[in-house]
Amino acid sequence: MTTLFSKFLTKADIENVLSIPACTLGPLPFREGHSMNMHAHDGNGQEWIFSCNIQRNESVGHFLSVGWIEFVRERNLQVDDSVTILEEVLKNQATSIKLEVKRKIRLFGKDIWSDVI
Repeated sequence: MTTLFSKFLTKADIENVLSIPACTLGPLPFREGHSMNMHAHDGNGQEWIFSCNIQRNESVGHFLSVGWIEFVRERNLQVDDSVTILEEVLKNQATSIKLEVKRKIRLFGKDIWSDVI
């Protein structure tokens, strides 16, 4: 699996949209203002379909705006949770997108990262 993107979630990410700098995803198949659906699977194998739009911001350039509020609510995501988007090459050479979300918890005086399921 190849990591395409990873970040710690901010308040804006969990209240509005997940913003992903376009340069982290390689060439995108469409231009600013266009939209597409991103199909991804979570750690439970459940498929999620996220509406994505290319937008531009002067400070970060082009970015992918991912509408994922339903996923945020379903998983009760919080600020500082870690989200990682992975690309997996399947046996038939097709690719699949996987979403991993982890939360830091303190257990017996040590910080560990646990899957958010």
